[in-house]
Amino acid sequence: MAARKKPATHSGGCHCGAVRFEVRAPDEIELVDCNCSICTKTGYLHLIVAKKDFKLVSGKDKLTEYKFNTGSAKHLFCSVCGIKSFYVPRSHPDGYSINFRCLDDQEAFASVMTRQFDGSAWEKNIDDLKPLESA
Repeated sequence: MAARKKPATHSGGCHCGAVRFEVRAPDEIELVDCNCSICTKTGYLHLIVAKKDFKLVSGKDKLTEYKFNTGSAKHLFCSVCGIKSFYVPRSHPDGYSINFRCLDDQEAFASVMTRQFDGSAWEKNIDDLKPLESA
């Protein structure tokens, strides 16, 4: 088995480039593919990281917040192009969920696994989500 690389910093952002961020993540990651109403409609693939592993580089003034249901999650969208490239999830309020599809270098990861999460029954399944791990 090959030795794992150290966590690396990856850049990403929204479609128009107004919002840019960096995230530290290991080279082997597991994404969460949720079927809740908002993730299904946006095609969001979650890479959940600790707050210390996320940095907003530009575009803070371009972010618009949307809350629904319990109001716990802070869904952040670019006010120019409408893309949600990251947000503070209800499941992990001490972290960020990065939309893997908004990373510039998706091919840089050695291993990308995706697992399904039944977010349409969120309350019943929340314990299936892993706790935060720092890169």
